[in-house]
Amino acid sequence: MKYQVLVKTAQDAKRFSHAPYSDFRVGAALLTRAGKLYSGCNIESSSFSLTICAERTALFKAVSGAERHFVAIAVATDSDDFVPPCGACRQVIHDLAGDIDVVLVNRRGKTRVHKSADLLPHPFQGKLLPKHKKNGTGHAS
Repeated sequence: MKYQVLVKTAQDAKRFSHAPYSDFRVGAALLTRAGKLYSGCNIESSSFSLTICAERTALFKAVSGAERHFVAIAVATDSDDFVPPCGACRQVIHDLAGDIDVVLVNRRGKTRVHKSADLLPHPFQGKLLPKHKKNGTGHAS
């Protein structure tokens, strides 16, 4: 498989998961066009809405490190199933990475690859937002 190192990096990142409430550990690894890897894990808060997913952790690390061009992201869990990114992560992947490969990794190390556009077929897009503030309130008149 061409994503062996990416998968291993996602599996390794899962070890750092902070999931005391759900006990659902997730690791992610993002591959840039230049071949650099960024990893992330899920980090839970007792206020669940403040929890961050592994995929967004990896993406935000990469973007904050000035990366803008991505090839694939791997998502590893302890599940027997292939667990896809949540809706919020699918949107962020679309916004920051475009139509990349999403490699799902189950607990046995088996993989399944999807295109991110297949996981989020009708995304909200920045082109739907008004480009200019018309009346100073942030809303177009």
